Order: sequence, then structure tokens, then C-alpha cells
Amino acid sequence: MAQKEEIVKGDVDKAQVAGERRISKKVSDHLANERTFLAWIRTGLATMAFGFAVERLGLVLRQLGVKGTSIPLFSIHYSSFVGVALVILGTLVMIGALLNFLQIRTAIDREEFHPQIAFAIVLTVLASLIGLVLIVYLLLTA
Repeated sequence: MAQKEEIVKGDVDKAQVAGERRISKKVSDHLANERTFLAWIRTGLATMAFGFAVERLGLVLRQLGVKGTSIPLFSIHYSSFVGVALVILGTLVMIGALLNFLQIRTAIDREEFHPQIAFAIVLTVLASLIGLVLIVYLLLTA
């Protein structure tokens, strides 16, 4: 017992001892990384759900006989195009979030973490493009 107390007192700066397992000092960093990852996952899921709703609303409107414009080359309605694009964007957000999470996790462990902005920039550009497509869709169907 005295040896365990001695280990705990001697390793307080390096790590805490919980039973036989050591707990990293970087726990709060890893937990923050996980919270960020989960926020990105929620964003991806919400984007996918919105895309699904847009696509299904277009289908309902077509079945009710409301005239809508379609893309002539593909005979796909704009709502289908926008809905599928949103589902794809949501999927890409979740894949990007996983890759970002794993990269940051490794960087935290190596103590080499430097915030990168590429993921946020790419996501913003993609979301803005989808927003522009939605604007065009709304203008053409109004």
C-alpha cells in the first residue's frame, strides 16, 4: 500500500493512477475532440435528414399534380437533385469528421496539435454551393 501511495505522489505531474491503469493528462483535450466530432456527426445527420425531406417533399408535390420543373437531360426534378446533393454532403461531412477526429487524436497524443482550417473551409464551400443550388431551385419553382 505504501508503494502505491508513493507511485501516486511521484507521478502526479505525469499521470494519475486509477487502480492499475494510468490516465492521461490530456483527457480534457481528447474529450473536447470527441465532443467536436459528435457535433460534426449531428450536423451531417441533420443535413442528410434535410436532404431526405426536400427530396420526399418534391415527390409528394409531383404525386399531388403540382407542376415542377425538371432537369431536361436527366428528367430528374430539382427537388430530387437538391435532396440527393444534401444527403451526399451530409455523408461527406461525417466521413470528414471521422478523419479529422482521428488526425487530431493522434496529434494530441504526440503533443503536435496545430488547428487546421482546411476542413472548415471545404465544408463551408460545399454548404454554400448547396445553398446557391437551393436558391436557384426556389427561384425557378416560384
